[in-house]
Amino acid sequence: MTAVVVTGGLVTGCGGSGGGGGGDPKPSYGGVSRSAAPGASRAAALPPLPSSLTGQRLAWGRCGATASGPAPGSDWQCATLKAPLDYTEPDGATIGLALIRAEARGGGGDRLGSLLFNFGGPGGSGVELMPAFAPQYTTLRERYDLVSFDPRGVAASAGVRCRGDQDIESAESVDLTPDTAAEEAAYFKDATDFGTGCEKAGETLGHVSTVEAARDLDLMRQVLGDETLHYMGVSYGTELGGVYAHLFPGRVGRLVMDGVVDPTAGRVAQAENQARGFQRALDNYFRARDKDPKAGSREIVALLKRLDKRPLPTAGGRELNESLAITGIAVTLYSKSSWPALTRGLRAAQSGDGTALLALADSYNDRDDDGHYGTSGHSQRAISCLDDTARPTPAQTKARLAGFRALSPVFGPYMGWDTAGWCHDWPVPGQWSDPDVSAPGAAPILVVGNTGDPATPYEGARRMADELGKDVGTELTWKGEGHGAYGSGSSCVDAAVNAYLLEGRIPRDGKVCS
Repeated sequence: MTAVVVTGGLVTGCGGSGGGGGGDPKPSYGGVSRSAAPGASRAAALPPLPSSLTGQRLAWGRCGATASGPAPGSDWQCATLKAPLDYTEPDGATIGLALIRAEARGGGGDRLGSLLFNFGGPGGSGVELMPAFAPQYTTLRERYDLVSFDPRGVAASAGVRCRGDQDIESAESVDLTPDTAAEEAAYFKDATDFGTGCEKAGETLGHVSTVEAARDLDLMRQVLGDETLHYMGVSYGTELGGVYAHLFPGRVGRLVMDGVVDPTAGRVAQAENQARGFQRALDNYFRARDKDPKAGSREIVALLKRLDKRPLPTAGGRELNESLAITGIAVTLYSKSSWPALTRGLRAAQSGDGTALLALADSYNDRDDDGHYGTSGHSQRAISCLDDTARPTPAQTKARLAGFRALSPVFGPYMGWDTAGWCHDWPVPGQWSDPDVSAPGAAPILVVGNTGDPATPYEGARRMADELGKDVGTELTWKGEGHGAYGSGSSCVDAAVNAYLLEGRIPRDGKVCS
C-alpha cells in the first residue's frame, strides 16, 4: 500500500507493540494486556464520558498549512476534538485532537457515514497524509466521508518534540551497530538524552498510549454521529484497530487492517520478524535483477563495513555513514516502485558517492532540504515506549546479535541493537507485553496480508486474524511486494476491500490474490 507512513526506527516502524523483556505489564488508563484480569480492560471499566465531550459539535473550517506542507484544497475541512487527557478522570484536563475530512460525494441515502484512517507509524499525521493519499480512495469517497486525525502526541495533537534540528543531525553520527565500548557508551547515552528531551512534553508523555488512542477513536465515532466505527488501519494502524475491537467489540462496523502487525510478538520477536521481512524483500529485489541474493547481501555487508570505518562524501557536504546507509536501503523496500532507486543508490555508493543513499535516508528520517526535521519519529518513540514494557539490557541484546545476523546479515545487527536502544532509560514505564486484540462478538474484520511485506511480514496477518477470534478475523492474501496491499496495483485486493467497505460483502477467509 502506498498510503503508509514510514517513521523512526525500523524495528518499531511497524507498530512497536513489543515485549520480550523488562518488568511486568502495568495496564493503566484502562489498558489492555493479555496478562490483565479477564474483562478488566473492557470499556465498562472506566467512568462514562461527560456530555460536554460526547455531545460536542465540531467547528469544521478551512484547513491551514501544516508543519511540513501547504494547506490542502477546498475539499478539505479541519476541526479540533476535545478528549480527556486521562480517561480515568474524564471530567479533568482535556487534549485537543486535530481532525481532517472530505465529505462523501454521494448524496442522500447513499452515504454510509465516516471512514476513519490511521496510516501507521505510530507517529504519522493523518491531517497531513489524508489529502495526499485521498486519490486512491476515490471509490470509497462516493459513500463515506474520508476522515483522519493526528493521534495524541502527534503533530497538531500536542505533538511530542524531544530535540531540535541541530541535535538530531548530530545524533546521526552515532553508530547504531556499536563495535567498541566507546561506541556502545555513546549509543546508550544518546538514547538516554533523547528520553530526557521528551520529558519536556510533561504530563502528556504519560498519556499517548495506543489504548488511549483507541478510546479517542470511539469518541470520534460518537461525535461524528456514527453508530459503529468504520475504519482502515495501515501498519501500526492495524494494532490500533485491533485494540479498538477488543475494547469495543459491539461498536465495530466495517474495519480493514492492511500491512498487519503481529499482535502475538513482543519487542524482540517483532524485531526478528522484521529482520526476516526486510531480508526477504531484499532477496526478492536481487532475484528480480537475476542476481544471487546471498552474493548481493555480501556486497552490501562489505559496503556497510567500509562505511563504518570511512563514511562517503555527498554532494551537499554531509557524509553517508553506515547507519544512514542502512536506513536508505531499507526505505526502498517499502514499495517495489522504489527498487530502481535502490539500484542507483547502491551503484553510486560502490563508486564512492553517498548522495543518493543519503537522500533516501533523509526521506525516511523526515528531513527537508533546509535541514529541518519532522517530529513523527519523536511521537513514534513516545507512543511505543509508553505501550511497551520491554527494556532489554545491553547484555541480553549482545547475546542475541548472532541470531539476528543469521536472520539478516544486512539488517539483523541494526535491528538487534535497536531492541535495547529504542526505549533505553525511558522516563515513563510501559503498559503491556503485547496487546490483547481478542474481539468476541465483533462484526467480521478484514485482515489483508502481503507475502512480500518487509515491515509487517505476512505471517502477522494470520496471527492477527486468529487473535481477533473465530468468525471475526478474515484473512485476504496478496502475493505481492512492498508494505501493505490496498492501492498497490492489485485489482483483486482493491475490489475485495471495496466490496467489503461499500457493500458489506466479506471475502471467504483465506482468499488469495496473485
